[in-house]
Amino acid sequence: MRRGMRGAIATALVAGLALAATACGGGDGGGNTDSGGELSGTVTFWDTSNDAEKATYRKLAEGFQKEHPKVHVSYVNVPFGDANAKFKNAAGGNSGAPDVMRTEVAWTADFANLGYLAPLDGTPALDKTDDYLPQAVGSTKFKGKTYAAPQVIDTLGLFYNKKLLKDAGVEVPKSFADLATAAKKIKAKTGATALYLRGDDPYWFLPYLYGEGGNMVDARDKIVQIDDGAGVKAFKTLKDLVDSKAAITDATDGQENQLKALKDGTVAMAIDGPWDIEGARAGKAFKDKKNLGVAPVPAGSAAQGSPQGGWNLSVYAGSKNLRAAYAFVKYMSSAKVQQQTTEQLSLLPTRRSVYDIPAVKKNEMVKFFKPAVDGAVQRPWIAEGNSLFEPIKVQMNKVLTGAATPEQAAKATGDAYRKLLKDYK
Repeated sequence: MRRGMRGAIATALVAGLALAATACGGGDGGGNTDSGGELSGTVTFWDTSNDAEKATYRKLAEGFQKEHPKVHVSYVNVPFGDANAKFKNAAGGNSGAPDVMRTEVAWTADFANLGYLAPLDGTPALDKTDDYLPQAVGSTKFKGKTYAAPQVIDTLGLFYNKKLLKDAGVEVPKSFADLATAAKKIKAKTGATALYLRGDDPYWFLPYLYGEGGNMVDARDKIVQIDDGAGVKAFKTLKDLVDSKAAITDATDGQENQLKALKDGTVAMAIDGPWDIEGARAGKAFKDKKNLGVAPVPAGSAAQGSPQGGWNLSVYAGSKNLRAAYAFVKYMSSAKVQQQTTEQLSLLPTRRSVYDIPAVKKNEMVKFFKPAVDGAVQRPWIAEGNSLFEPIKVQMNKVLTGAATPEQAAKATGDAYRKLLKDYK
């Protein structure tokens, strides 16, 4: 992501504001309370959940007002695709940023590095931290400080139409090679394409990369890895699946197109996450909800792996109501709210204790996705982590359109990483 002189100046100014806000607030201070010590004022919350989730999240967020009747929660749903840039523009211009934002896990270090987030260590926002899953905590840390509370954890799985696979007489593929072999039977016997391949979003490239034993970078030893043999094989797998017609793809609107194809039954399978369970079940192909199956993402030639994803709750460093913002983060990441989120949306909690609740234990999607999350691959939690995706996106498009070979794409991605990460080999 490019940032010119204007952005650099804004960053410096907001970093100073962040430090001033932290120094003035101190611990859990810096907010509004009435004469009786109760929290008051407004907390603006930017929620990045999707259309199937946002009504639930709004209701949960506004439930905070029942516990703190003198606080008004101003709920704003911000589309995921716009949220990162919108927050940076607001925080960088010191105007219009929310008190609390639902941040994608890769954004936390980036925003913290820019000085836009308030450290949460020693504040009421971090409640019962030993209850959090260890892998959920990783993305909340930056340079020894904690800048978020984990809210939801997830990974990718293979969604499949049980009826279509049964009608085709094929098993759920355990590898991309198995999927390619099964595709002809699926097409011949059902008319459906085997897989919708997200060619528009580089996050969906990672199972192919991990499947070949590769990774984007080694953050510990500062080595670029994506342009090695594994990266080449990953790009080749994408190209082969589309060229053989085992998969269909789209360079834009992949989220909507993939979900529609799955719901309509025009594809038998799609790699997706728990956030789309309710959306998928709303389609005609899944009037019988039991027809939706979920399995691990197919393996490559060397391994099987899926990226760890999820969402955190962060507080804007320039918030004028830090006390209420900290309390709101504590509430929204609490075991009680996480239980409600799981029961209503089948999203995975970040607290260990929630998995012991009978209703959560019985949730069929939790039964699958929790082991998948436990085995998910940690992404590099570095300030540039989110920026690592754009070069992949560019090269995915070139490979899928025939404008670049897998070898050229892997090399170009590696070259872009070394320009972005100046001290990486």
